[in-house]
Amino acid sequence: MRLLGDLRARARELGRAVGDGMIDSGQAAVYLRQLLRGNRAQPSIADVKIELSPERPPVLLLHGYLANRGSVHLLERRLTDRNHVVMTYRLGPLQLGDVRDTADLIVQKVDSLIAQTGVQQVDIIAHSMGGLVALDYVKRRGGAPRVRRLVLLGTPVRGTWSAMLGLPTAPLGRASLQLLPSSAFLRELRDSPMPKGPEVVAVAGARDWLAPPRTTRMQGVRHVTVPAGHSGLLVDEGVAAMLADFLEETPGSGTAGPGGSDPDPGPPDDPPDPANV
Repeated sequence: MRLLGDLRARARELGRAVGDGMIDSGQAAVYLRQLLRGNRAQPSIADVKIELSPERPPVLLLHGYLANRGSVHLLERRLTDRNHVVMTYRLGPLQLGDVRDTADLIVQKVDSLIAQTGVQQVDIIAHSMGGLVALDYVKRRGGAPRVRRLVLLGTPVRGTWSAMLGLPTAPLGRASLQLLPSSAFLRELRDSPMPKGPEVVAVAGARDWLAPPRTTRMQGVRHVTVPAGHSGLLVDEGVAAMLADFLEETPGSGTAGPGGSDPDPGPPDDPPDPANV
């Protein structure tokens, strides 16, 4: 009877794994369709009346490595449907360049946006390497006073060995090298203190093998883990609703959407011997 019980338990686990795999495969297919839109994707802001306030500032949506504006289009639409003014930008060809150069571009974009609209702050939602761009902007480019809330989606702040898959692109830009756990850029970014001001949430996908939850951990921020893969963080309807809830929540309420926040166990050990990347 005990053996039969073990077999049933393993069958249930296998069924859940198969089900999760099917969900992730479907979400990856949706993500690829969005990616094919490229940087020519019609911005959602073209379809809405712009109404900004300190409680609802514009949202900058930053895509990740080997991606483009199309990759965040579905999330952009869903946030727009919740009456957020969402801005997306072309971050170079497939975001292959130096993270620091892209952060400098965000400095220019935010300064221009504030000058043109009169708002004092923006919200930022950044996927994957886009989160490193946002962190560099907030931590080392003086952007903290201009950011109200920052959401990092599947951002490998501790690096990811999956970046080795992108090493063939290294001659075109430094991004793949900066994403490796041995990167001096990442070490310096982590060691830079988080300035006071922005509310920061790091969202990890429980089934994200490109940026596993352990790689997204950093001190001084709230952590949330959701049942999704790397692409699911951008295309899952429940994740989009959670992000909208966070942008709309009362300041200081400390509830990152319906799931609440994970306890912060502190970051894992630093990778050994950082390279001078």
